[in-house]
Amino acid sequence: MQRRHLLQAAALLPSLSLTTGQAAASAAPGAERAFQLDLLRQMAEPVLGLMSRGELQRKFPLEVSPSWDGRPKAVAYLECFGRLMAGIAPWLALPVDDSAEGRLRQRLREQALQSFVHAVDPASPDYLLWQGQGQALVDSAYVTNALLRAPQALWAPLDAATKARLVAEIQGLRRIDVPNINWLLFAAMNEAWLLSIGEQYDPMRLNGAVRKINEWYAGDGWIKDGQNFHFDYYGAFVMHPMLVEVLEVLVARKAPFWGAKPAELLAQALRRAQRFCEHLERLIGPQGSYPPIGRSLTYRTAAFQPLALLAWRKQLPASLPEGQVRAALHAAHVALWGGPSNFTPDGFLNIGFRGPQPELGDRYSNNGSMYIASTGLLALGLPASDSFWTAPAQDWTQKKAFASARFPKDYAVDY
Repeated sequence: MQRRHLLQAAALLPSLSLTTGQAAASAAPGAERAFQLDLLRQMAEPVLGLMSRGELQRKFPLEVSPSWDGRPKAVAYLECFGRLMAGIAPWLALPVDDSAEGRLRQRLREQALQSFVHAVDPASPDYLLWQGQGQALVDSAYVTNALLRAPQALWAPLDAATKARLVAEIQGLRRIDVPNINWLLFAAMNEAWLLSIGEQYDPMRLNGAVRKINEWYAGDGWIKDGQNFHFDYYGAFVMHPMLVEVLEVLVARKAPFWGAKPAELLAQALRRAQRFCEHLERLIGPQGSYPPIGRSLTYRTAAFQPLALLAWRKQLPASLPEGQVRAALHAAHVALWGGPSNFTPDGFLNIGFRGPQPELGDRYSNNGSMYIASTGLLALGLPASDSFWTAPAQDWTQKKAFASARFPKDYAVDY
């Protein structure tokens, strides 16, 4: 992120002053939230501004990784929109007021609603690639995930034609044969959303995914992606968040589930997600760095989606106080986003981990994929007055450890 872009957040918090080496525990009150809010603004404004006018596909400059596998590049637009919306939906659902943040929210919410109209209108130049290859299933699930996270703000206001078109597009994705990997949860998310709005859903695609993901539980908070264990951040990108949110729909709608009680499965999934969050917090170094491991490194701070998600939902484990999690996340955000620009001169995310590094892209990576980074901002769904933002900052685990301060030992769990 360019320094001049960072400092634009001063319009939302006049006292904001951010530097790459800033210690999160000593950040000025409100600076942490202002930093994330400016990140959200930079991600959302260019995309929703264009798509709300039907101009995204004409003006969004596509970038694909050097190892691109040849799939239709138009998948990037669905990826960009769906992933962005999944991250900013909770913030869009907050009330609108006459503050600078409230006016920004109202504008982006209106643009988001108009973007949904274009997304499913076959006559629109921004009609998305719902009929494309399997990747359409992946990113449709981020669209439905966004609608689950903010139904009153993003689903209820849509007109009847747009709602009907969106339901038809999601149901039509059942044509895709789902491989036995994390994609099972994308199919399940779509079916859970359909169930949540009272539409016809496929219980086999939903319940089967839950069973398979639980079979892949490796222990101590980690879930395999298929039969083999991968040491990467897919537990954060997909597995834990989507499993918990899918199970919540099953419980809320009292849907049948053979052989187990959804409420018990949900409680188990939440405990495991909390344990995973304990590991994520301990991966954040004293200066905010974290291990560059595994696939999809260019998803950046989406690696911390579970921490942000459970913070937003007030479900952090007792071992992780809000002030500690906020400080740790701020350190990670500053360490990554405070360096070389992660945005192009046109204002769109580029492929990279910390700055433009296209060689780090995977065969499926395009610049639309990068907008999953917005899911690291889910805690913005809590208002500025919430205790998550106002609790005194606390040093996180590695900062305590490398300062020779007292910190808790860590033991494996068996649930």
